[in-house]
Amino acid sequence: MKKIENTFTVTGFVGKDAEIRSFTSASVARFSLAVGRQEKSGDQTSRVSAFLNFEAWRKNENKGSFDYLAKGTLLTVEGYFKPERWTDKDGIEHNSITMVAVKFYPAAEKEEAPAEPAAKPKRGKK
Repeated sequence: MKKIENTFTVTGFVGKDAEIRSFTSASVARFSLAVGRQEKSGDQTSRVSAFLNFEAWRKNENKGSFDYLAKGTLLTVEGYFKPERWTDKDGIEHNSITMVAVKFYPAAEKEEAPAEPAAKPKRGKK
């Protein structure tokens, strides 16, 4: 049986400065990343964007670990999905998925890929 990993890696731009809450021995940062992709419909190509929300935890002695979480920073984030379930005051059950960032670092800038991949040369029969 294959081992299934609960992990993700995503690259995008920080949407706004992180909201940081400090506790006795740890802090949590909540931040969003703007991510996008090209979508083609016939001859039209458009950019589709979305914001993803994350939370990241640190021990309070790691003061600099949240420095990259400033608006506009191009980041790569690695982490896992944390399912959450709760019941509200009316007795209604709710579910959500939190994206927990375990590691984040400045993303390598990359050049835009060509619009169409180069055609592979055809090989003749021998």
